[in-house]
Amino acid sequence: MIMNEQDKFAQQVVNHMMEHDKFSQWLGISVLEIKEGYSKIQMQVREEMINGFGIVHGGIAFSLADSAFAFACNNRNNLSVALDTSINFTKAVQVGDTLTAEAKENHNGRSTGLYFITITNQNNETVAHFKGTCFRTGKPLMK
Repeated sequence: MIMNEQDKFAQQVVNHMMEHDKFSQWLGISVLEIKEGYSKIQMQVREEMINGFGIVHGGIAFSLADSAFAFACNNRNNLSVALDTSINFTKAVQVGDTLTAEAKENHNGRSTGLYFITITNQNNETVAHFKGTCFRTGKPLMK
């Protein structure tokens, strides 16, 4: 796949973010694809991620989606922070599942952005839908 200059830069920004993102590292996130305003990431669900009901804690899927959101909304090197997020769970997640989060930009404004993230499991079943609105600070992430 041939990347244009904007997408190459977006990848560099996300690489920089991942270097400093200890939580995404702990989750075991792998970055699969980055384009301007877009990200696709993946992780394997581990035993220590289950809740008291024996299913994976909802915070795990939320955190994966939140990381995809962050990578998509920050990859133009404009430091952006979450203003509002929500998630709808559609299927329980189990230990051993491989989750993929795909973040797509719906709106790229000067001061805000809107992103929709779909999380699927290894069987391509949707397990959650996440929506995130970000605020753009106008400050660069990378100098």
